Amino acid sequence: MLKLNDKKVAVLSESGFEESELTSPKSALEEAGATVYIISPQKETIRSWDKDNWGIELKVDKNISEASIDDYDALLLPGGVMNPDKLRKNEDAVAFTKAFLESGKPIAAICHGPQTLIETDMLAGKEMTSYPSIKTDLINAGVNWVDKEVVVDNGLVTSRSPKDLDAFNKKMIEEFAEGIH
Repeated sequence: MLKLNDKKVAVLSESGFEESELTSPKSALEEAGATVYIISPQKETIRSWDKDNWGIELKVDKNISEASIDDYDALLLPGGVMNPDKLRKNEDAVAFTKAFLESGKPIAAICHGPQTLIETDMLAGKEMTSYPSIKTDLINAGVNWVDKEVVVDNGLVTSRSPKDLDAFNKKMIEEFAEGIH
């Protein structure tokens, strides 16, 4: 198994993230040795959406207004319907995400997570996947959208839904281990 012992991973999220799309990748990253930090516009905690109701609360490690990509090696964008919709309207969250794309540091986004990436205006020509309902949004952003469980394009890992988590976690760890692309 690949080791991420020296890697610091930022998880950018708001309340309303799909619980499994944050907790499963976070656990996989920690098992591989990474240190994972929750970054959010919220100051104290964020709350998950678990299929059809509110779920667990997670402690926020750093407010997005104080976060710098220099402190992290990779970025994880979990999905959920509410979470990415809130993040894409937050200028600090979009700027943080855009800085990751500009740096070449790896990014993993699942389900609706790519909505925050759309706001960076830096997706033209990339091959990606997502939850089917945002397919048109990604195509309109210039993406070559494909229907696969996991897609990797130069350090950008995307998957469609929680059913793809095993493949997503495996590829995410591979790309995060490789580092800057």
